[in-house]
Amino acid sequence: MLEQLNRAMDHIEGHLDQRIEIADLARIAVTSEYHFRRMFSALAGLPLSEYIRRRRLTVAGAEVLAGERTLLDVAVRYGYTSAEAFARAFRAVHGVGPGEARRTGAALHSQPRMSFRLIVEGSTTMKYRIVEKEEFRVAGRKARVPLVHEGVNPAILAFIQSIGAETVERITRLSDQEPEGIVSVTEHLSPGREEGTELDYYHAVVTGAEVPADLDVRVVPAGTWAVFENSGPFPQALQHLWRDVYTQWFPSNPYASRPGPEILRTRPSEGWTEADAELWIPVERTGV
Repeated sequence: MLEQLNRAMDHIEGHLDQRIEIADLARIAVTSEYHFRRMFSALAGLPLSEYIRRRRLTVAGAEVLAGERTLLDVAVRYGYTSAEAFARAFRAVHGVGPGEARRTGAALHSQPRMSFRLIVEGSTTMKYRIVEKEEFRVAGRKARVPLVHEGVNPAILAFIQSIGAETVERITRLSDQEPEGIVSVTEHLSPGREEGTELDYYHAVVTGAEVPADLDVRVVPAGTWAVFENSGPFPQALQHLWRDVYTQWFPSNPYASRPGPEILRTRPSEGWTEADAELWIPVERTGV
């Protein structure tokens, strides 16, 4: 998998002055566009589109300083339709406009070319199982909240606190299959999972029962799920679990993520300092 990802990175590097199609990158990496975007953002720590933008402006910066092409020629070569649009993007990355950079020989910022390699530490293993589930419903309360990578998400906390105890009890009684009890369900995230972008969040249960009309419901088709378990400090261990799934488990196993909700079952200690977690990720077997 890492070798195929690196071939895709080579393709990006060879086409910085052309239109780069995500479908082409996914084909080179032998995976879906959906999984390629998620894999890249987890491994690289930034969205794919942002990496491509930074690499283009890094190479464009060298051409600006070289002075062999006009600024408009450089702008057009790297996909900008006007000198003004190029100048705005250039300044956002380098902190200085292209004209000033050329006149003064200003120091510019560089986005290094990325490649991926596997570092084997050998000190930890990931506990997981593969589950085939029939169609089910996610039933509960839903909100649109911003994504937070580290620490407690205040929008989610406020949303949960706004749900009355009687409503939570009614939701809980609907649980009739695993993962059991109240779960956190997230869906419709930005492909790059940029912090601050919005997502659908459900405080809900997994059920096969009919759902009362006053509750939010999401019907989830039958499919394959990878289920991961861990324990540790709350909420850091939960957030690190998602990161480890994409940076360690997917590159080492013949599965790719597929569209669908991600389900987190959390059982905290008294005082919420520690938690046991079970993370359900929709997957499909790649056969490679």
